[in-house]
Amino acid sequence: MEERTIDQYFETVQDPRHHNALHKLIDIIVMAICAVVSGADTYEQIENFGKKRKRWLSK
Repeated sequence: MEERTIDQYFETVQDPRHHNALHKLIDIIVMAICAVVSGADTYEQIENFGKKRKRWLSK
């Protein structure tokens, strides 16, 4: 099996949101994956993870 990055794995996911969305869908997916792997269980915990690590996630 060929190795792929998270971005490459999810690049075919269609974004059903309007084009004026604040964040790219792939950024939200990556943040959610990182949050869940780190122990987040709820949407609120995922949101808090993203807020606390905003600088790290934007690299």
